[in-house]
Amino acid sequence: MRDPHSHREHGDGRDGFEKRPGRERGGRGPRVFAPGDLKLLLPALIAEQPCHGYDLIRQIEGLFDGAYSPSPGVIYPTLTFLEESELITGDAEGGKKRYTITDAGRLFLREQAIALDGVRMRIDVSKRSLRGHDRPPEIHEAVHNLRHALQLHHGRWSPEEITRVAALLNSTAQAIVDGPAVQPVQGKNV
Repeated sequence: MRDPHSHREHGDGRDGFEKRPGRERGGRGPRVFAPGDLKLLLPALIAEQPCHGYDLIRQIEGLFDGAYSPSPGVIYPTLTFLEESELITGDAEGGKKRYTITDAGRLFLREQAIALDGVRMRIDVSKRSLRGHDRPPEIHEAVHNLRHALQLHHGRWSPEEITRVAALLNSTAQAIVDGPAVQPVQGKNV
């Protein structure tokens, strides 16, 4: 059995970096929701119109223009949590629960209006990413390698090292924003 934490399968492992494969069938794709996002989004959708869990899956799929559909394994445990928190209530009809918002749920949504706006903004950003307007795989891999390098640092951040790494990251960010350097055409003074 392969060690799920082993990085040697996709690289030689000597530098700690790995060549990550693309998404495979049945594999996890990019993370779409931040922790807690569904706990805000589901009550908001239910407040708009009482519905079944399956309806919520379809509504979320619609928010992403079909580019993402949450699994029942994500939706139903969140609905159970919301029901136990008394933010929604589920009434069984025909073997399926129909969820409605409670007064406590309405109050919760009013108190969390700004956070809910943030969820909807992240959905818009994720939607563009999932439709292919995101970075190429090579850039994803490079960003992964950067994060891994920072994690390998193990908190040994002297003031000099903070200055050095911050300067490297800031200069790289600026170079990306500036775009490719313009090269003068040979034989012509530009």
